[in-house]
Amino acid sequence: MTSKVRLYFSDKLAPGTVSKLSEKQSHYVKNVIRLNQGDKISIFNSNNGEWDAVILAHGKELTEFKVEKQSRPQEDEHNLWLAFSPIKKIPQDLMLQKTTELGIKKFLPILCERSVVREINIERASKIVTEASEQSNRISVPEILKTQSLITFLKNFPENGHLIFCDINSDSSNFKKILTDKNPICILVGPEGDFSEKERQFIVEQKKTIPISLAKNILRAETAAIAAATILSFQLNFK
Repeated sequence: MTSKVRLYFSDKLAPGTVSKLSEKQSHYVKNVIRLNQGDKISIFNSNNGEWDAVILAHGKELTEFKVEKQSRPQEDEHNLWLAFSPIKKIPQDLMLQKTTELGIKKFLPILCERSVVREINIERASKIVTEASEQSNRISVPEILKTQSLITFLKNFPENGHLIFCDINSDSSNFKKILTDKNPICILVGPEGDFSEKERQFIVEQKKTIPISLAKNILRAETAAIAAATILSFQLNFK
């Protein structure tokens, strides 16, 4: 039986490496999709690319595998970020999942004046983006930073970066001047109650800010994030 299951493995990968899957991954391959000794799996991470591996044995808790050969080398990715105010669990899970599939490389949770949700469960978020990477054929798994204030985020944002401000009041939808492979391109999405007027003014005053209109209608935070990521991913990949 040949399996196409892909699993993220953070440690170094090289021909002949023998190691063990995590407890959760071991349960998945052993009890959910029922792979056996000798079956193939794919192991990947952003440092070493993707590798073919074979299951050696199912231990009591952990599954042992051996790396055979590389199937895909490490890939250069667009430096696409998403800065967002934490929102309710279910829509936030959807946002993290879909924007990971669309190529977001870094997530930056930010707190705003009108943020209702004030915390993000990093462990849960990491699980979601890892599974989304496995299922979407990505080699990398996005980074999730600790929550910071909007002001701190803006003050520390890279000088060479482009800050895509999703603003319904903007009359622009021109992405052409921000299409670059190396410099960070960060989508900025506000809380469910939107940015305050003071915050909005501070954002617009930043030289690196590019206000963009996504639709004539008011979009939910997760919809705006997914829409912006879709547009930018398309523009970057097919310019």
